[in-house]
Amino acid sequence: MFPYSVLDLAVVTEGSNAKEAIERSRELAVHAENLGYNRFWMAEHHNMEHIASSATSVLLGHMAEATSSIRIGSGGIMLPNHSPYIIAEHFGTLATMYPDRIDLGLGRAPGTDQTTAHAIRPDRMREVYNFPKNVELLQKYLSADNSDSKVRAFPGEGTEVPLWVLGSSTDSAHLAAKLGLPYAFASHFAPQQLLEAIRIYREEFKPSAQLDEPYVMAGINVIAADTTEQAEYLATSTKQMFVGVITGERKPLPPPVDDINRVLPFQHQMALKQMLAYSFVGDKKKIRENLKHFMDQTNVDELITASYIFDHQERLKSHTLFSELMESIKAEAI
Repeated sequence: MFPYSVLDLAVVTEGSNAKEAIERSRELAVHAENLGYNRFWMAEHHNMEHIASSATSVLLGHMAEATSSIRIGSGGIMLPNHSPYIIAEHFGTLATMYPDRIDLGLGRAPGTDQTTAHAIRPDRMREVYNFPKNVELLQKYLSADNSDSKVRAFPGEGTEVPLWVLGSSTDSAHLAAKLGLPYAFASHFAPQQLLEAIRIYREEFKPSAQLDEPYVMAGINVIAADTTEQAEYLATSTKQMFVGVITGERKPLPPPVDDINRVLPFQHQMALKQMLAYSFVGDKKKIRENLKHFMDQTNVDELITASYIFDHQERLKSHTLFSELMESIKAEAI
């Protein structure tokens, strides 16, 4: 049965605030659980006016408390920003409170600009280099095998929180394969190396105590509506937001516009076309046709969807329509 999940950033919309964004994320987590989504992940970002998920582990507890079965996790925690020991305590605490429901996805990017990255941790570049070693150290802190160590994580030890390696290049594929960990690729904004990264990961994968066989989850953007025209209209908010990523002008998510050509220069639209190549926008029929090609091409084990939609009710509806689509695909496969 093909699982599908949600990636959320607690995006602040124009005219709104961080508190409202967080509560909308919580409502989305409950909605996703009721629809049968497999995971609800949140990602660490900093110094971004339009994203309220900087204190990721705190928000994950808020989401887990509101739900009962959906897996809650990070997509991801930027490990070079943190001490592996502290992350073991944070996620060990979450796993103690919400057993068998917590995932820990790990990335090595800063999740921000370089100036802010330096403010977070002046020696961060050294920790980027140490990322593979720190992933293994974190895994050790969370295992029962660490009981004889002088440094132990309480809560955390013995929780065996499943780790994931996140990435947007082939470097992460080599590491995930070497450690025998599941692999999540950020193809929703960095699609260029997806196919090569998957190939490397599957060819080099070594079984581990956590995972017997390769497991790949790919990120996609999904904006579903009753009509393709409505979905394309809603998607203009996403396009405006990602131009802000390109230009460094990161503001709250703007409302959709009738004509994207009037607000975005042609060169930005070309850059967006490459960045958002794995975006599925339309009614259920159109998304299904395009998604089938993607699934056949990549043979991924799971999809994780990002949906940047200005109107919260439209966002909930988009997730509903996508769930209906995926369930119909499952039914046909039985």
